[in-house]
Amino acid sequence: MKPPEQRTYLASPVRKNEQLHRRVLLLGISTLLIFGTSPVFGHHVAGRADALLAGKDHLWVLCLVAAHQILAPVHLIFHVLFLSGVVYAAWDRGRAWRSARRWLALVDGATPKEGDAYWTGALGAGLLPTDVVVVEGLPVPAFTAGWIRPRVYVARILDQLLAPDELVAVLAHEAAHVRHRDPLIHSLLRGVALVLWWIPALRRLADDVADEAEVRADDAAARQRPLVLASAILSLANWRAASNRMGMPATVMAFQHLGLLDRRIRRLAGEEAPIGTHLTRRSLAYAGTALVLVWISGIMMLHPLPTAANLAQGEDNCERHCAPVVMHLLCPISPEHGHNG
Repeated sequence: MKPPEQRTYLASPVRKNEQLHRRVLLLGISTLLIFGTSPVFGHHVAGRADALLAGKDHLWVLCLVAAHQILAPVHLIFHVLFLSGVVYAAWDRGRAWRSARRWLALVDGATPKEGDAYWTGALGAGLLPTDVVVVEGLPVPAFTAGWIRPRVYVARILDQLLAPDELVAVLAHEAAHVRHRDPLIHSLLRGVALVLWWIPALRRLADDVADEAEVRADDAAARQRPLVLASAILSLANWRAASNRMGMPATVMAFQHLGLLDRRIRRLAGEEAPIGTHLTRRSLAYAGTALVLVWISGIMMLHPLPTAANLAQGEDNCERHCAPVVMHLLCPISPEHGHNG
């Protein structure tokens, strides 16, 4: 059964388009992960897969031995890129964790007092008041942070800017992030994208997933009164503060992104809103080029190079020719040159 908030303000075509979009995102991320990593290490764990190409030194006029030798450095480069990505991702996620931990430790915040607006709002939003931290001078209205135990941080002035039901809607939005552990999920996605940093489309897909998390949190917070949340979002859309005043880490500042404002407001109002994406033609072109190179080089590594025993037995193969490898990539077909592919 559909959630009540989706039945009330989202038209069926909108729901279907959004569901399709989210499936495409998951499929795209999974495809890039599988196709981006399997050719790098697949032939190392494929057992005797190289036996399938043993003795087949030519594919029509293409010399597979020469192609193997030419693409071996390319394959090695992808190994280096992958390992550098692992190091980079570990360093970046470690730095983000230390930065957020240090900043949150310095925050002048306190849990709501029993009976105040934040205490009441937290209970109305399905949050434990102890999971809410009210911060003086917070550069953003509200955000959720914490990988292990996510908590909601809100600006102390927020209850003066919003009506009580709007404050509940904002806290309910953040409560959805807490329930789904979105800070941890987004951090893991960013780490994976950094491992495969040479496929920029993966990072952009991760950004799309973060956008969808905001939309999903809107749905969880809207309940039967989506216009209340829309009003709160509009009230906070022009929030202006010195973002660097408190040394807020970039991972937290990401919550200020307002690129989804139009879509969020329109869909809460029951209108059809276009679904945007961070993907660009350039990022897709880079991804396609990288995948083609990694797969061709990975497949060519399955082809075994001739051994000394092959040469001793007089088998015809490319290493017996004196021409440079590049010059011998295409072999002319002749009776003297037996093509065993």
